[in-house]
Amino acid sequence: METKRLPSLQLKRSLSSLETWGFGLSGLLLWLGPAPAMHAALGDRAIFVWLPGAIVGFLLNLQVKGLGTHWPEMSGGTPNYAARLLANYPLIARYGAIGYWLGWVSVPPMNAIILTDLVKANLDPVGIYTPETVLRIGFTAIAYIVAFSGIRTLAILHLCFVIPAIGLLLAFSVQGIGWLSFGPLTPGLMPHDWSGFDPVEWCKWFFLAVYAVYGCETASSFVADSRRPQSTLKALSFAAILLPVVYIGGSWVLMRLATAPGLGENTFLHLVAAGKPFWGSATSTLVTFLLSAGCLLSSATAVSNSPRVLYQLARDGYLSPVFGVVSPRGVLGPGLLFTFLLSLICLVWGDVSHVVMVTGTGYLSSMMAVHLSLWLNRDRPEAKWPRLSLMFLIVETTVMVVGGLAWGWNYWVMGLLLAPTILVVDRWMRRSRLRIFQPQWWMERYRQRHRELVLDFAVLQVGVVLLLVCGALTVGWLVRMEIDNSSFQVGSDLYVLLLLSGAFVGVAIACWTSLPQVSSIVEAREAAEHLFVVALDAIVILDENGAIVRVNPAGSDLLGLSSERLEGMAIAQFLPGLSGSPEEWPTRCEQMLADENLLAPSHPDGGDRRVPRTVEVSISARSNWDTREYIVILREVTERKQAEVELQLAFKRQEELAATATQQARELERALAELKQTQAQLIQTEKMSSLGQLVAGVAHEINNPVNFIYGNLTHTNDYANDLLTLIRLYQQRYSRGDREIDEFTEQIDLEFLVEDLPKTLASMKLGAERIRQIVLTLRNFSRLDEAEMKAVKIHEGIDSTLLILQNRLKAKLQRPGIQVVERYANLPPVECFASQLNQVFMNILGNAIDALHDRSRALAVTGDLDEQWTPTIWISTEAISSQWIRISIEDNGPGIPEKIQNRLFEPFFTTKGIGEGTGLGLSICYQIVVEKHGGRLQCYSQPGQGCQFVIEIPVEQHYNPRTPQRLTEVRS
Repeated sequence: METKRLPSLQLKRSLSSLETWGFGLSGLLLWLGPAPAMHAALGDRAIFVWLPGAIVGFLLNLQVKGLGTHWPEMSGGTPNYAARLLANYPLIARYGAIGYWLGWVSVPPMNAIILTDLVKANLDPVGIYTPETVLRIGFTAIAYIVAFSGIRTLAILHLCFVIPAIGLLLAFSVQGIGWLSFGPLTPGLMPHDWSGFDPVEWCKWFFLAVYAVYGCETASSFVADSRRPQSTLKALSFAAILLPVVYIGGSWVLMRLATAPGLGENTFLHLVAAGKPFWGSATSTLVTFLLSAGCLLSSATAVSNSPRVLYQLARDGYLSPVFGVVSPRGVLGPGLLFTFLLSLICLVWGDVSHVVMVTGTGYLSSMMAVHLSLWLNRDRPEAKWPRLSLMFLIVETTVMVVGGLAWGWNYWVMGLLLAPTILVVDRWMRRSRLRIFQPQWWMERYRQRHRELVLDFAVLQVGVVLLLVCGALTVGWLVRMEIDNSSFQVGSDLYVLLLLSGAFVGVAIACWTSLPQVSSIVEAREAAEHLFVVALDAIVILDENGAIVRVNPAGSDLLGLSSERLEGMAIAQFLPGLSGSPEEWPTRCEQMLADENLLAPSHPDGGDRRVPRTVEVSISARSNWDTREYIVILREVTERKQAEVELQLAFKRQEELAATATQQARELERALAELKQTQAQLIQTEKMSSLGQLVAGVAHEINNPVNFIYGNLTHTNDYANDLLTLIRLYQQRYSRGDREIDEFTEQIDLEFLVEDLPKTLASMKLGAERIRQIVLTLRNFSRLDEAEMKAVKIHEGIDSTLLILQNRLKAKLQRPGIQVVERYANLPPVECFASQLNQVFMNILGNAIDALHDRSRALAVTGDLDEQWTPTIWISTEAISSQWIRISIEDNGPGIPEKIQNRLFEPFFTTKGIGEGTGLGLSICYQIVVEKHGGRLQCYSQPGQGCQFVIEIPVEQHYNPRTPQRLTEVRS
């Protein structure tokens, strides 16, 4: 099932319960079509077709009522319920629903042919020409013309005639059964002899009976349109009760009373023959009304029902989305247009029996799909009697095959292929780029305002009414003249037929003339009423004397009385300034509410003190046909008035506090900046203090054993030399050796040992000296054992920092090593805070290493990492003058983007990821270099070409840390 987004408009619940009941009961009138023909063909055996059909139809209505209760938002009724149950079988769902739709599509053209024949039968004896083609097209189109103006109009027209038509049909059935039971000349209720049963004939006629007997569930199509869905569903139960009365009772009356020879298959003659015994001379007129009403009403039901089937199929994704478009007035334009085109095709065909056969095949297949869906969903609570549904499915399948072939295999196959043909057309419509098949095109048409074709619409309306009246009088006069000139006695039959047809035509004309304007007026009135009720401002309508005629809820709240009590009171009782005639009042003014109960607190802290409430009044006049009214809009402005006074006082207080507030803001800003710097410095100082203590402790612990080893190496070397000298003396004095001593000498390789032992001791001494140097470097870095400020060698601090960072400089997996190039000049000792200056070197070098690592990873990802680029850090020192030195740390990393260079030294600003940086490093460097040492810290960088930090500090400290010499510079 395809799911496409459909237009936002949906069917409105605009129909009353009675109007939906009218559509639901019109299915009983379908009996008028096949009953006489079946009686003519089968005689008494026709009752065996209607008996099981009525039972199945009765149960189907109750089942559909249960499905409608479960899905009250669905339109289209029975076939769409089945399609929803067959969601796992979309092809069967589409086929069944389209078959149901095809069954109703053929109803308007078939009724048009019947009505035309009825008119022709009444006019031919008089000698009046009957334009058959015009009448057939007119009778087919009349219901569509009304439907295009809105479902409500068609429902009201339908309801006007369906009640007498159903009443007349029930009277025919019940009165006929009563006459057969108790009439003086009755032939008896039961036939004397039943004819034999022919299964093939039974299947053949049950094939057509399904078309009528299953069609009493049409109320379900309008559940989504109903303002009271549950009440609409009750029509299904009521129709189920009446179904046996009409289909069995009426057929029984035909079976026993329409027995005269020569009746053929003429519906009119059969009904007249059956009704003559108990209706007498009025039979012809009543039968004419019944047939005319049945045809017109069933056509109206078909026109209303069919587009709703397509609408729901589109919304469920079974058909093209264009069928899901509905106008704001509930008109299903695409569905109506498509159904009308199919009806015209059926009308052009013109063969009633064959059209009924072809479309009836689709209708029977839809009922098979309904019972199949109930059996497949037998575990669901909304599926009643699933076993009976399976049995009905088997019987309907048999009827489909046997009965369909009995009517003619070629038309039967055509009926089976008609639904797939419609689905192919729908598929083409989905793929077509024609705008008429796009939902947006229809939505644009519906959004456009109706434009008047003439300047004064009333002129058009009066002209149409004159044309209708004059035309009807002229036609009546001419027909009367023809009748007077003929010898044929025309009864009331023609009058009844013309009355019903004229009613439908008149309503159709009104739908395209007066009703659109009436609907617009109603919509405008409802919109105005809605605005009147929901308006937040008080709206009071006054008469020409200033008395209150009507007031909205907001007005009742403002004036403190209910709308019933306010009606008739003078507005001057509440607004003394509006006394006298309303014509003299200003259009806009401010007034005080005079009632003591209409007082407002002067201030939330004002206790019981209350002040009069002030309202802003807008007045406009409007004239009706015979009266003059005034619309008064009241808006309370008491709070605004009080706010204006308080605002003036506030302005004065604001001016007094402005200077103080500005000064306090500056002091707070300065304090906040100092607090941030102090916080950052404390964090970093604590961090470096902990690191210095760790380094000093480790250096101290290593220093003691290293000194012990280094101090004993000299003695060890002397002892080894003495022992080696002793061994050589033994070899010289005692050249004649002992065998055991010779073997041991050879085993230990005495000559190599004598040669290698001094080298080993020398290597050990060199290693011990290296360890002592590292320990000394760590102690120089921590500087915990020295004074806070003293003259130190800058190079020692840089070397100590590089030693600590040595592990990060080495090459690792997929990351080359970092080369450090030292360009040291001859620098004098610099008076500084040595440990803090080492911290500056640590932060800047650490950032440079991070930048080089980031560029290495980026080049490795892109595959551009090769030997042409070597990550390098250049460290340069020089003496600017006798009082200043410069230290430069430069790398060939990715550089710093220009948009963040000015923020490098802000506290807590970092470009690293979460958990990778605190944003304090360079801020601390700034404080140490500039504020602690009175120096300068500068950054030079261009993206893609590396970065250079330049530190300049004085050799001797004569600087007050509270007044830094200059700001940090960042240059690109």
